[in-house]
Amino acid sequence: MPGFHVEVPHPLGQAAAVEKVQYVLEKMRGRFEGQVKDMQQTWEGNIMAFSFRTMGVDIKGTMEVLEDLVIVKGSLPFAAMLFKGRIEKSIREELEKIVNRPSKSPKADPPQ
Repeated sequence: MPGFHVEVPHPLGQAAAVEKVQYVLEKMRGRFEGQVKDMQQTWEGNIMAFSFRTMGVDIKGTMEVLEDLVIVKGSLPFAAMLFKGRIEKSIREELEKIVNRPSKSPKADPPQ
């Protein structure tokens, strides 16, 4: 079965990148609730296996978070191959936003 493959470098280190990705995935789950069905994700260490159904198409894959790189790959049914470029572009753009967005730092206490 044909597939997709996206790699996005990041400066966070593995643990921080996993934490950020997990947080954002939970937020996105609600955002796409009407478009995505049967979303499943399971983490084993730094690798997440995922699957979901959208527009009548089943998508499955893995996301591996390394020290300086996030790799997302998966299978696409032939019916979805027309959208492969758009799917890869969307994944890349979202990941770049997630792993390259500065963390919010707590405000410093005002001088007294």
